Amino acid sequence: MSSPRADRHETRTVAYFSMEIGLSSDMPTYSGGLGVLAGDTLKAGADLGLPMIGISLVHRTGYLRQILAPDGSQVDQPDAWDPASRLEEMPLHVTVQLSGRPVHLRTWRHAIHGVAGHVVDVYFLDSDLPENDEEHRRLTDRLYGGDAKYRLQQEAILGFGGVALLRALGHGPGVVHHMNEGHSALLAIALLAERTAERGLEAATELDCIELRRRCVFTTHTPVPAGHDRFPLELVGEVLGEHVARAIARLGGAQAGGLDMTQLALNFSRYINGVAMRHGEVSRDMFPGVPINSITNGVHLPTWAAPPFARMFDHHMAQWRRNNSTLRHAVGIPLEEISAAHRECKRELLREIETASGLQLHPNVLTLGFARRATEYKRADLLFRDLDRLRAIARRFGGLQVVHAGKAHPSDWGGQAMIRRVVEAGRALAGDVSVVYLPGYDMRLGSILTAGADVWLNTPRKPYEASGTSGMKAALNGVPSLSILDGWWIEGWVEGVTGWAIGDGAPASSDEGREASQLLDKLEQSVLPAYHDESRKFAEIQRYAISLNGSHFHAQRMLRQYAHGPYEMAYAGPAEPVEDPRLVH
Repeated sequence: MSSPRADRHETRTVAYFSMEIGLSSDMPTYSGGLGVLAGDTLKAGADLGLPMIGISLVHRTGYLRQILAPDGSQVDQPDAWDPASRLEEMPLHVTVQLSGRPVHLRTWRHAIHGVAGHVVDVYFLDSDLPENDEEHRRLTDRLYGGDAKYRLQQEAILGFGGVALLRALGHGPGVVHHMNEGHSALLAIALLAERTAERGLEAATELDCIELRRRCVFTTHTPVPAGHDRFPLELVGEVLGEHVARAIARLGGAQAGGLDMTQLALNFSRYINGVAMRHGEVSRDMFPGVPINSITNGVHLPTWAAPPFARMFDHHMAQWRRNNSTLRHAVGIPLEEISAAHRECKRELLREIETASGLQLHPNVLTLGFARRATEYKRADLLFRDLDRLRAIARRFGGLQVVHAGKAHPSDWGGQAMIRRVVEAGRALAGDVSVVYLPGYDMRLGSILTAGADVWLNTPRKPYEASGTSGMKAALNGVPSLSILDGWWIEGWVEGVTGWAIGDGAPASSDEGREASQLLDKLEQSVLPAYHDESRKFAEIQRYAISLNGSHFHAQRMLRQYAHGPYEMAYAGPAEPVEDPRLVH
């Protein structure tokens, strides 16, 4: 099929594969940070004029629409939307084989327009076609839904269907294939099957693997073992064919008798990276002998700068959208302007809270923000381990307000229980500490929260925070972090300047009670005094959060590191030598 964009310089194109891509709140094609990062990456690609395309699934019923009962129990419902309302249907249909049957896929397109007019196209594959049976029509409906077979079929559509889409668009195998997490790792098998079409997949050699690896980049995001998808080889044989299962087992994608999507991506990528310096270290410990680098995440500043701050940046640093690093000049913005912009953002957050909950919070009381995926290692309840002490601190300083948001996966019972514990703590603290849990956390609400809170709280169990981009969005809007030293905060933290650290730099959490006490120590001894007694100092911290952290932890810087590192590497020099330790002999 001819391509409407076949005139692009194919040898410099980066195809960015991600199971979720967050572009806007009215397109629920994401669940949280991974998808929002993917969207920010592609937006930065458009701003920088890079030849990129994005590939994902359309997820017609989204991830989940969250409703909270009065006790904090989560009720999840489908988040259905009509792709035709936001996307352009393309005349591109491709086919993948699942369980011995063809599954037909159509394609939807979203065009991202960069600040200088460059366009990055994002393509969403969709199996909801009448020529498919009912089971296969539903495969691109629910993000992270269904059983193991459903998930494997989705990942096959992303990998095999994504490669087929590249061919339909006119791209050959010479593009750079960037796998954002392991969900898309089957693209390596699709590329290998193409390369060995005349010989058969089972005849693939080490040289085939070396040449294929040259064009693959893999970004791993999770240091939590449960976050890496694994499928029994029997299921792989049933869904993808026995020849594929045998090839995966022989070429090193199998672990303990099953397909390990992360291991498959590791084995077939020339460049592998974690998403923060510490995360790279943790990943190298998880996968000994694998050469894993680090490129710290960043956020798309034009998306996440709240309107009052965007207007202020326009006035003082007119080119900040084209060159995000110019935000370092925010150090010269008058403190009164920083404070005024923040007050406007906080009023917006308080209006949102009143609309959603009926609760009226006070604009002059310190407000902590916490919005994360609701899972146990994020420890949303760490602040509430000693209610009596927290209550006493709040009374001493004239009150405290805490705003929470975050969805738990339907099968994450621990995460759902954590939401209930936060809500229960709020009831117990009523009258002294105002605790609000806002349902329906999405990009819109996240933007309001990260700009409107006074201090951004982050309390993960070390070393499980890979990066933590919400704190970067907060910093951009002059909101300092109060955080455990993990993920990006190790790199962005300057004590009392860009925010405050909880605990020490030990690589792992060992005593949660101690960390909870250290959190209250820092809140009582540093954060609240700075907010109430040293207003100028607090405004200076807000300004440094922008000029030091906002000017560095942005997606332009991140993507330049990819462009001048692994992307350039794909076009220069030979592939790795045969003695690469990842090869299976």
